[in-house]
Parts: sequence; structure tokens; C-alpha cells
Amino acid sequence: MSVVGVLALQGDVREHLVALAEADVLARPIRRPEELAEVDGVVLPGGESTTISRLLATFDLLEPLRARIKEGMPAYGSCAGMILLADTVLDGRPDQHQLGGLDIVVRRNAFGRQVDSFEADLDFTDVGDVHAVFIRAPWVESAGDDVEVLARVPESEDAGEAAGRIVAVRQGHVLATSFHPELTGDGRVHRLFVDMVRAAG
Repeated sequence: MSVVGVLALQGDVREHLVALAEADVLARPIRRPEELAEVDGVVLPGGESTTISRLLATFDLLEPLRARIKEGMPAYGSCAGMILLADTVLDGRPDQHQLGGLDIVVRRNAFGRQVDSFEADLDFTDVGDVHAVFIRAPWVESAGDDVEVLARVPESEDAGEAAGRIVAVRQGHVLATSFHPELTGDGRVHRLFVDMVRAAG
């Protein structure tokens, strides 16, 4: 059975572990390099991207995780996880570490502050209609030619400046969403990632 780790430094760790277990994989929290070495794929949860990036360095996970992703280990990032996987970040801190893996430019806190969090129904490629929860979420400003856009915010008056913005992408073995599927009880995005892990194995 595939083993998928959840980076357990900050964020919705428990919710991701539950969603992965329901997708029939062994789900484990990761806090140390030796735990990372034992997994077939990794989930980077939401939280605060600059804090997580500093904790990655503190826990000696930054370089091992970068190396595993570069070598082809499947990775899925939600919200802050998307920011960490992006090659380029707008409105980030100068000391923020990037893991890379996605040829995208993301804007931190693009949807506004916590009070500006919102929900929307998305048409998500290979998944279907998804009810998405956005909390201080990033969006993708631009994506490279090799990046597959999986979902955008629908065009509507309520969406405002967010209308049409890219909020889910995939490039090779790396998947990312601006929103938090682990908070809605809909396990289809996690199952999509688990399929990617199995295909890579």
C-alpha cells in the first residue's frame, strides 16, 4: 500500500490525514527527514507559508523535501502548500524559502484577509463540480506552458477581482489548490492525488 506523508509543522494536518486514509493509503505525519524518506508522496497543508518555510529549515526538512520533489516524488499543496511549491511568489517575504516544482507565479493572500474568506463552486478538471473554501488564499497570476490549469474562479459579479483566477494546477507529479478540500469532507481531490502517487510508484 502507498504511504503518503502530511507535513506536520503547521496547518490542517489531521484533516488531511483523515482524507488520505479514506482514499486507502497509509497516511503519516512528517516532522523529521527520516520520516520523509519513508513516504511515496507528500501533502503540504494550509497555514502560514512564511512560518512553514522557516520551520522546514528548523526541522532540517527544507533541502531533503526539495530534493525528493525534484527527483519526482508526488506532492500536493493546498493554500500555503501551493505557495511553497510555486517557483515565484508575489508579496512574499524576502527570507521565505521555496520548494519549487510548479512553474507558476502565485500571489500570497490574493483574496484578502481572513475576513475576506469565501466559498465558491468550481468546475475542476478530472474531478467535477467542487465546493471550494478559500481562507486568506493565494491565486495563480500566471502559469508556464507545461502547467495544466485544473480550475478557475467562475466569472460572476460576486467574484469581483477573483473572477477567472486560476486556483488549481498540476504539473507532472505536483498538484496544488488555492482552497482547502480537507475542510469540506469531499475527498475527490485527495483521491486524485493518491492516483498520482500510485501512478508514480
